[in-house]
Amino acid sequence: MNFDFGTAGRILFGEGSSRAAVPAARAMGSRALLVTGRSSERAQGLRASLESGGVPTIAFSVESEPTVDLVRCGTALARQKGADLVIAAGGGSAIDAGKAIAALLANPGDVLDYLEVVGRGQTLKEPSVPFIALPTTAGTGTEVTRNAVLASPEHGVKASLRSAHMLPRMAIIDPELTYELPPAVTASTGLDALTQLIEPYVSSRANAMTDMFCVEGMRRAAGALVRAYENGADREARRDMCLASLLGGLSLANAGLGAVHGFAAPVGGEFPAPHGAVCAALLPHVIETNLRALRSRVPQSPAIARYETVARILTGDLQAAAEDAVGWVRIVCARLKIPPLGSYGITEADVPDLVEKAARASSMKANPIVLETGELTGILTAAL
Repeated sequence: MNFDFGTAGRILFGEGSSRAAVPAARAMGSRALLVTGRSSERAQGLRASLESGGVPTIAFSVESEPTVDLVRCGTALARQKGADLVIAAGGGSAIDAGKAIAALLANPGDVLDYLEVVGRGQTLKEPSVPFIALPTTAGTGTEVTRNAVLASPEHGVKASLRSAHMLPRMAIIDPELTYELPPAVTASTGLDALTQLIEPYVSSRANAMTDMFCVEGMRRAAGALVRAYENGADREARRDMCLASLLGGLSLANAGLGAVHGFAAPVGGEFPAPHGAVCAALLPHVIETNLRALRSRVPQSPAIARYETVARILTGDLQAAAEDAVGWVRIVCARLKIPPLGSYGITEADVPDLVEKAARASSMKANPIVLETGELTGILTAAL
């Protein structure tokens, strides 16, 4: 029952809660770097409100998933313009970029000094400058996590900048910001949220506190994901997916992930594949392989019973077997038109290198069982 739980300093949730960003920003700093996604127009209202509310802003857009060089550029811009506060309004890419920039503004050196796996992995000694996160998608949960995932194209991999000092000062989750999400983004981010509830629940680091979040989050996502995809105007479904995403972020930050995210790091680092879509394509194959390995090598593992709970929550059938989770996820992925990984240019020739990198990924360490090379190869090949 021993565990250490950390999250954002303050969490605001609900329709209209984004209006609290202006007074919060005014209390935290005098000039803000406003980090947005590709469509910076979506944040024009927020920027206008900040400016009129007495918080000058410097705009910085993140066109795709954040890279080491992009974070360097954002940090240099913030320093040059005298920003003492970072606000990120967008999907996981914008929030991760903002989180990394806020950390580097408060700590000396280069981003590679602190990056895991491909960097020097040094400890961030100083708390980030004040950082406010406003997610506009319902999937990553990064508004309440202590890491930022960055791509390093020269190394062909994604790795994390990670520290408790990086937890946002405030996370504002306003379902109204997700109403206009297109179906494809709703699908990929929503299945990422679901993955980030299933993996911490069966993780080797699961604990009593994160279990509560995972169970409630899975229940919400199971009932809302398809509805939000098929009818973006379904406000209840949008609200439930935002809550599921938040609960997934709280869970993964404190109980870890698993093989799905272990693969997602190298796949996303080498191929132009959206993170959520990668997770969705891998999820049924990872569940199936984990169950087969557990039943074969550790039949007494409590993770088997946990997968049974997952299946019963997802299917709504109190008699469901653990393996029924696989069938449910496959049906939903088909209904949400999730493409196979091969559609992003990944071939069987790429499998050995990706398997080798995935085996070393930090997320793989919390998988409920250590998977063998052949099992990892089978997962990736099946997802093609």
